[in-house]
Amino acid sequence: MTVHLEVAEGVGTLRLDRPPMNALDVATQDRLKELAEEATRREDVRAVVIYGGEKVFAAGADIKEMQAMDHTAMVLRARGLQDSFTAVARIPKPVVAAVTGYALGGGCELALCADYRIAGENAKLGQPEILLGLIPGAGGTQRLARLVGPSKAKDLIFTGRQVKADEALALGLVDRVVPADEVYTQAHAWAAKLAQGPALALRAAKESVDTGLETDIDTGLAVERNWFAGLFATEDRERGMRSFVEEGPGKAKFL
Repeated sequence: MTVHLEVAEGVGTLRLDRPPMNALDVATQDRLKELAEEATRREDVRAVVIYGGEKVFAAGADIKEMQAMDHTAMVLRARGLQDSFTAVARIPKPVVAAVTGYALGGGCELALCADYRIAGENAKLGQPEILLGLIPGAGGTQRLARLVGPSKAKDLIFTGRQVKADEALALGLVDRVVPADEVYTQAHAWAAKLAQGPALALRAAKESVDTGLETDIDTGLAVERNWFAGLFATEDRERGMRSFVEEGPGKAKFL
């Protein structure tokens, strides 16, 4: 299998495993979707890390496979491509991308599906599809612009240039830069901390933010309002408020 789901301490690691560069061929895309949906369903998975290994995150799509596809073949495949990435973006739990080495094309688009991105000092990110006479097709034109703004996104997409970790941090493309050998450890620690939190409230927060970015503010406020009120029916809310009153802030245990 080219993608694995490994679960420990409430954290599910979606591990890309297609050496040498983790090229995202059709089989890998389909497997990614399958495991993202499994991570969504499993109650023992409370947060997720996306990881490609110590040397590379994902260098992009399998260009040799794509070269053999004509227009009709890609019309039939394009929705499946997007759906595999959307399945990751729709995991209703905190998701962090642990980025080492290259995250280009589909690899960058996969990192964009996470809620938070921790990059190694050796990371290089970009959307080089324009250099192939194409545009990003797995959500890059949409998620990148929402993350860094339209002007910066257009610069990266129009030029196809790669950016190193420090520039990616300045652009807002990644959220933290650490030594390459610490990427997975720090990403797992981020996820493990949130795995101890109130699962339904975290889901509510993620859905409220994401829906607000995708719709108008009134719709976003309605989603927030409904979740906010609904959480008053949960045991976690009761436990959290009781702990605050009796012990002070930040001491509630939700598991």
